[in-house]
Amino acid sequence: MTSKIVIGVVIVLALVAGVSMAADSAKETAAVAAAEKWVALVDAGNYGDSWTEAARYFKSTVAMETWEQMLRPIRKPLGKVISRKVMTRAYKTTLPGAPDGEYVVIEFATSFQNKQSAVETMTPMLEKDGKWRVAGYLLK
Repeated sequence: MTSKIVIGVVIVLALVAGVSMAADSAKETAAVAAAEKWVALVDAGNYGDSWTEAARYFKSTVAMETWEQMLRPIRKPLGKVISRKVMTRAYKTTLPGAPDGEYVVIEFATSFQNKQSAVETMTPMLEKDGKWRVAGYLLK
């Protein structure tokens, strides 16, 4: 009898974990789509528009003019994007130096016209209006 109860509890826990992982996966998928849409603005050289479409947290940490000034000398020399592929994605509720919330940290393997191998890290966050918007961008 005890072993049946333990097995039942294990099954319930496994089902709950499975539902949670499916929810996280759906959030990750939505966040990746938002990141890809956002970075298309950056790829097109529309740096001001990328700032406008970024998360409120992002906009509170860097002014639009500063963002444009920072991004232009980094991205322009790289040339056009040849390919971009998701390497990793991870749902998080806490990140160092950021307020608690819902985030997805996404690493893309990106190839540019003038740089064959780069890693772009984009971190969309779920905002109060239910939309995923990029709160962080890093290019290595």
